[in-house]
Amino acid sequence: MSRLYEVMFILRPDVTEEDTDKLIAGFTATITGGGGSVKTVEKMGRRKLAYLVRKFNDGNYVLLTVESDGSVIGELERRLRVTEPVIKFLTVRIDEEEKRLAKVKAARGVRRKPEPIASAVAPVAAAPAVAPAAPVAAVATPVAAAPAPVVEPAAPVAAVVDVPATA
Repeated sequence: MSRLYEVMFILRPDVTEEDTDKLIAGFTATITGGGGSVKTVEKMGRRKLAYLVRKFNDGNYVLLTVESDGSVIGELERRLRVTEPVIKFLTVRIDEEEKRLAKVKAARGVRRKPEPIASAVAPVAAAPAVAPAAPVAAVATPVAAAPAPVVEPAAPVAAVVDVPATA
């Protein structure tokens, strides 16, 4: 069963652009050789890492959107794990998320706008005068009241005067 995945991996910061292209081509060949297809390749560039990863502070981010079987993704992850320039990677299945978003969009399209109420549109002068209803008293259980704390007023603060010391 073919599913949609996002594979993000981070390359060492000292990897050149040509080497990055060779690595991406190798990973793409792994995916297509296994019967999958690469939808998009996005080089996100060099970014600072949130924490030290294999003694690196930053890395080159690459995002692949892949449609394939789980076995192909397993092989891709194995190759990512053993490839020296790759310092971190993450694979996320996104087909379920797309189904959920499509369902939400379909539900939003079915919704109707609420119709305005006729009485709300009528002028205020035409509304009959109605006496306000008496408030309904809530039934409460009696609770022993704690005595209120006594707060003393603060005394005025004296100004601090710097007096030179005498010998």
